[in-house]
Amino acid sequence: MDAAVVYESSWGNTRAVAQAVAQGLRERLDVEVLEVGTAPPPHELTVDVLVVGGPTHAFGMSRPATREDAEHRGGQHVGTGIREWLASSEPLDLRGAAFDTHLRHPDLPGHASRKAAKALHRLGADLLTQPESFWVEGTEGPLLPGELDRARAWGTELAALASSPDDPTKEEP
Repeated sequence: MDAAVVYESSWGNTRAVAQAVAQGLRERLDVEVLEVGTAPPPHELTVDVLVVGGPTHAFGMSRPATREDAEHRGGQHVGTGIREWLASSEPLDLRGAAFDTHLRHPDLPGHASRKAAKALHRLGADLLTQPESFWVEGTEGPLLPGELDRARAWGTELAALASSPDDPTKEEP
């Protein structure tokens, strides 16, 4: 079974979480980690499991204007975000999961992972679990202590769920 972790990251925090999630997944799966700007469209991936992650910008997935704002504040240039990447997809036949990095203090509403999970579900992906947030301190980070360990553990959990038979009782995000 193969998996891909596709992420978007302006400050490096989401990239670090994506790599930690992939470490956990590798306990049972062959995993490729791809930055969204270099990833083929979702429907062209030849994987059984797709994990999508991005930062929470303006209460959800980033938009061109929020990525541009992050770049003006010193963040890395991110041309394509997970919002546009998922929107470019044809229907999917795979299992999926979504995560985000999210400001912990204050704990603002809205999560990119919830929007990404809904997009995956609309495309036909069977979601392995509810979306997950990993916490950062301040808009630029860093990740809070223990978040990378938590991301690895979540990846391990995803791998176990992906290796189990389909569960028809899974809830929508």
